[in-house]
Amino acid sequence: MATSRAGYAATSEERHRERMQRKKELIDRKIARATVERGVLVVNTGNGKGKSSSGFGMLARSLGHGLRCGVVQFIKGSFSTGEEAFFRRFEELDYHVMGEGFTWETQDKQRDIAAAQAAWAVAARMLADPDYDFVLLDELNIALAHRYIALDDVLAATAARPERQHVVITGRGAPDALVEAADTVTEMRMVKHAFKAGIKAQKGIEL
Repeated sequence: MATSRAGYAATSEERHRERMQRKKELIDRKIARATVERGVLVVNTGNGKGKSSSGFGMLARSLGHGLRCGVVQFIKGSFSTGEEAFFRRFEELDYHVMGEGFTWETQDKQRDIAAAQAAWAVAARMLADPDYDFVLLDELNIALAHRYIALDDVLAATAARPERQHVVITGRGAPDALVEAADTVTEMRMVKHAFKAGIKAQKGIEL
C-alpha cells in the first residue's frame, strides 16, 4: 500500500512538472513575441477601491528604477493623504495636488471647473515634456465625467506624448474613447466596502 501511495505521488509530481513545462513554453513564446518597447497608457476605472492605489504602486516602481515622474491629482486636495506625504520626499518627482475637493464638498461648479482646468494645464505640460518618463493623472476620469476638461484634449495630448512616456489615468467612469485608446485597462469591481458598514475612512487605507 505504501508503495502504491509513493507511486501515485511520483506520478502526480511528474504530471505537475509536465503541465508547468507546457505552461512555461507557452509563456516563453508570448514573451519572445513581445518585442515592442514604448510608453503605455494605463486606465484604472470602475466603482471598486484600488484605482489610485494601483497608480501610486506603479509610481513607486518607476521611482525605484530612477525614472523622472510627475503626478497631478484632480478633484482631491481638501485633505492631505498618506501618498502625498510619502512621495513628496523624492527629488525625481514633480507632485501637484490641484483639486478643491469632491463636488459635493465644494458645491461650487465654476470653482471646480477652474481647478480642473488649472490641473489640466500642468498635466498637459508634463505630457508634452520628454523629461517625464512616468505621469500619473489621478482622478482625471472624474473631471472628464463632469466635462470640466475636454475629452478630445486629453486624447490628443496622450496620443502626441513622447514615445517612451508611460501615463496612468485613474478614476471611475472612464469615457469609452479613453478606454479604446488605452493599452491597459483595469476595471475595479466593488464586492464589499467597509464604509457601507459604517466604518470611517482611515489613514493608511483610504487616506
